[in-house]
Amino acid sequence: MPTPNLLVPPLADLLASAHVVSLPMRVTFRGVTQRETVVFRGPAGWGEFGPFPEYEDAEASQWLRAGIEAAWQGFPEPVRDRVPVNATVPAVPAERVPEVLGGYAGQVHAVKIKVAERGQGLADDVARVAAVRHLLPDAELRVDANTGWDEDTAVAALGALSEFDLAYAEQPVASVEGLASVRRRLRDNGVGTLIAADESVRKAEDPLAVARAGAADLIVVKVAPLGGVRRALDIVAQAGLPAVVSSAIDSSVGIRAGVALAAALPELPYACGLGTLSLMTADVTGEPLRPVDGFLPVRDVAVDEALLAQHAVTGERRDWWLDRLRRTHAVLAAQ
Repeated sequence: MPTPNLLVPPLADLLASAHVVSLPMRVTFRGVTQRETVVFRGPAGWGEFGPFPEYEDAEASQWLRAGIEAAWQGFPEPVRDRVPVNATVPAVPAERVPEVLGGYAGQVHAVKIKVAERGQGLADDVARVAAVRHLLPDAELRVDANTGWDEDTAVAALGALSEFDLAYAEQPVASVEGLASVRRRLRDNGVGTLIAADESVRKAEDPLAVARAGAADLIVVKVAPLGGVRRALDIVAQAGLPAVVSSAIDSSVGIRAGVALAAALPELPYACGLGTLSLMTADVTGEPLRPVDGFLPVRDVAVDEALLAQHAVTGERRDWWLDRLRRTHAVLAAQ
């Protein structure tokens, strides 16, 4: 629910500055090659609204809330002027790993690798992780299963992948109870890979349930699904667990909000998953928030009107997004 200090602006103000854009992906991610999203401007700057198409309006309204916070309220004061960032390797064939990592400028200190992709098997995951470890022998590696395994498969897969010295595994199974079970069974098997909760935080009615259940060693927090930077900060504080800040495949406008969260956290023990612009070939600014040598600066984003026009979505897709904006605004305003 919106907090009292966040004023939901009139719908007309949102629509007046809303731009629907489609940004091409370098590789397929979540089954798409074009990332559609909406950016809009308020008195404090730019905000983004890009919930994935399958999300219902109630869930999508939190993404709008986060965009409104950025554009109408701005961000909390930072405690650091740059944030560490990991590279992201989608579920590509192992031979494409060098190409993906080549999209990151300078040194790469940490890498998140997608595993448990539908239609693939453990051999594909092992080959992909092995390729990353071969290229980056000293990097911190973490894997993300996006709830793709059942408990037995997760325990077996993480046992096999432990030879690559993983820092943690993100959301290996769907339920909080499942996470707790996998975490316990890995310890019993002598596997030290930590468990991180993502979907169990950002898609849960109670994002703190995972912490109360002792089901994870750390949590992954994303600004848009959690309804804004301030809400995410509050969840981290209440959870009492180390946090990893990640993105939702945003333009630089959305990445800026993630940087604001990472910059405001009292402690930041892990590199952030905010380097996803390297998976895209276009942006809404001429100075994208792409990491250099594993870090992103804490700075604002100057949106380029010419790029908005170049990547503008028209016709039925534009109408679809603006109608979605209207519906989610109604949900948010009624809360």
